[in-house]
Amino acid sequence: MSETAQVPALDKDGEIPVYVARPTGTPKAAIIVVPEIFGVNPGIRAKCDHWASLGYLAAAPDIFWRFAPGVELNPDIEAELQEAFGYFGQYDADLGVQDIEALIHWIRNEQKVAKVGLVGFCLGGRMAYLAAARTDIDASVGYYGVMIDQMLNEAKAIANPLMLHIPTADGFVSPEAQKVMHDGLDSHPRVTLHDYQGLDHGFAASSGNRRDEAGAQLADSRTEQFFAQNLL
Repeated sequence: MSETAQVPALDKDGEIPVYVARPTGTPKAAIIVVPEIFGVNPGIRAKCDHWASLGYLAAAPDIFWRFAPGVELNPDIEAELQEAFGYFGQYDADLGVQDIEALIHWIRNEQKVAKVGLVGFCLGGRMAYLAAARTDIDASVGYYGVMIDQMLNEAKAIANPLMLHIPTADGFVSPEAQKVMHDGLDSHPRVTLHDYQGLDHGFAASSGNRRDEAGAQLADSRTEQFFAQNLL
């Protein structure tokens, strides 16, 4: 069962539209699914529905709700890809963390689900890292997160488990940036990094030209095991 919920923002400046997929019966935990720069599109809804089929309450926030509410874009269409880059330039990550925190509160207080994890993709992968550093999220996973190499000064604040999936041929995260991430995080006791040799950004998309089936299945199986270990 799915629905769109309206979650009050922390600053009381509006309500965050959230796609919510509910499992049959009582959720065993909750997972926030933070989209790429393409909004809560069919691929992100499919990921939420999959988590619900595994017994989790899944919730995907509209990350661009302040300036482009309801946008759904297809990364395989060049004009929509360029539109998404424009939205990325407008996005405020600090407000994004606040929106994640508002959703954590809503899940725990209104939905009565105590354990909350987060999985994010691209921009959402960056937000997974920031959520691990700035909130009390119980566990986080980031797929091909961008700009994490520029935020390693926050790593010391990570108190709960974080897993990052890093494709080595990522067109948006250079080999140099990947090395900085490994140098800064490999020794962190709460952080696990997985490299995917030769794969590019977006390899775990639900469908479309970017998906690599073997890589996506491997990363997703690691993510499912990670949440089972840290949320259940």
